[in-house]
Amino acid sequence: MTLPAGYTARPMRLEDAALVAEHSGAYTRALLGFAKHSPEDVANYLRDPGFDPATGGWVVLDPSGEFAGSATALTTADGSRAQLEVLSENPAIVRWLLDQGLTRAETVGRAGGQREVVVSTASLRQDELMPPIIAAQGFAIGTTVQRMRITFDGPVKDPVVPDGVSVRRGAFDDSSRRAAHAVLEEAFRAQPSAMPRPYDEWKESRESRSTFDWSQLTTVALDGQAVGVTECNDNFVSTDNCGYVGRLAVVPSARGRGLAKFLLYNAFAVDATAGRSGTILHVDSNNPTPAVALYTAVGMRPDVVSDIWRRTIQLA
Repeated sequence: MTLPAGYTARPMRLEDAALVAEHSGAYTRALLGFAKHSPEDVANYLRDPGFDPATGGWVVLDPSGEFAGSATALTTADGSRAQLEVLSENPAIVRWLLDQGLTRAETVGRAGGQREVVVSTASLRQDELMPPIIAAQGFAIGTTVQRMRITFDGPVKDPVVPDGVSVRRGAFDDSSRRAAHAVLEEAFRAQPSAMPRPYDEWKESRESRSTFDWSQLTTVALDGQAVGVTECNDNFVSTDNCGYVGRLAVVPSARGRGLAKFLLYNAFAVDATAGRSGTILHVDSNNPTPAVALYTAVGMRPDVVSDIWRRTIQLA
């Protein structure tokens, strides 16, 4: 597969973050009325320690040297999964970029000794350009992800801590971070696509983000054992003046005690106190827990819906 005549491509660079954010914002604003990603979110993605822009990112330029498209392929360390992000308004360039991403996923999968690689990419529900191109590349919709939001209409009170529960605000030492990571691993075991990375990778990726610090991780415990966690960040402060719950998890044995609702209300109170106008999170519609119902019950409503397409590449 080749680019249209006169178009060229080069490896992505960290300093491309502002350029990609600008064009991503324009593309999604035309579909949604607002930018889906903040500039900080894009920059964080390119700085992720698991991503090498030189080998897993591409920028396409038109014959005049102007931006015409970009893509990234973020792979897991073992090569078993890859997440592709593709941006262009030109169908031929979208196809070329998808092909580059698939080739990269296959290369990393082989290097990791994998027998297959699961590749994912997303398209906004309002997008009419991307879906037929993605489908033609062998992808099928595996699930949908909703971005949910609550807008505060006044002060938000701190929630009452459930009986028998202790709350740790912040994770400033290795043991508390490992405890939180263990909760994420156990909570998402039934949802492999949402499993956190191995501890050292997870920790390094968090510390690479300009919008996160360890004070934004809250853990709840029963009998001294961590059983629930929220991992928040400032990804949407500059664009929406909203806090963001990047992860909310409660281990199966502790569910049904109101811990998830407490953690949500706690995040709302923290955001409201900080002067935010609301809180945002994402939820997989196929989450094995009744997460969507929980978020709706506390007043959150979807404002963005994305289809998640998956393709499994078999490696000989």
